[in-house]
Amino acid sequence: MVDLLQVSGLTKRFGGLVAVNNVSFTVREKEILAVIGPNGAGKSTLFKLIASFLRPTSGEVLFKGERISDLAPHIAARKGIVRTFQETTIFKNMSVRENVIIAHHLRSKANLLGFFLGTKLAKADEQAFGTSADEILEFLGLSAISSEIAKNLPHGHLRALGIAIGLATNPTILLLDEPFAGMNHDETMKAVAMVRRLRERGLTVLLVEHDMPAVMKISDRIVVINFGEKIAEGTPAEIQSNAKVIEAYLGSEDEAIGL
Repeated sequence: MVDLLQVSGLTKRFGGLVAVNNVSFTVREKEILAVIGPNGAGKSTLFKLIASFLRPTSGEVLFKGERISDLAPHIAARKGIVRTFQETTIFKNMSVRENVIIAHHLRSKANLLGFFLGTKLAKADEQAFGTSADEILEFLGLSAISSEIAKNLPHGHLRALGIAIGLATNPTILLLDEPFAGMNHDETMKAVAMVRRLRERGLTVLLVEHDMPAVMKISDRIVVINFGEKIAEGTPAEIQSNAKVIEAYLGSEDEAIGL
């Protein structure tokens, strides 16, 4: 596998607080890599740094060899690094299909005025976006609910819609923010299968997640963060037997890390 993303010496300070401290790792093409750690470990800050929602105090993130740490989030997204959110990016009073169509506008060839005036280029964009939205919904198994209003969806379908919105931007790397949070066992297993299909589609997946059984089931590799520092990296089997990881999770071999 080729290294697609390189995180090198990434550090973020907020005043006297060091939220992320000299973290380095790579993400390989078409792999699923999870970042885990106890609450307050610095995972969310690290995620924001990688997606260019925060600028690092020091260190850098390289995507395909290009530094992206100083880019605006929407520019990083256009280059192919897309972060999904939980429910904040969903228009609750629009249909599932409408939400996915709107998300395509990051890829539009027409400008805002063109869409307002209904130019030929804007109409071509709208037709292409509708076709793409239908394909994405079918791929994710959501075609049957395409006309449902988003606010009426159950939790599992809302999370799936968030992934569909991410796919609409045509990402190379999809950053998933706690994709299994709040799900029951059946919903989690469906979501795990969905994330695996993303890799089959050719995507690279980087996720932050607290559901350790799901993480152990789905990940190729895992990076463990504690108190802002990387304490371990390896396969699920290596992480489960790592003494530093066991100590970080309540100091014992515990169900929290899938043991």
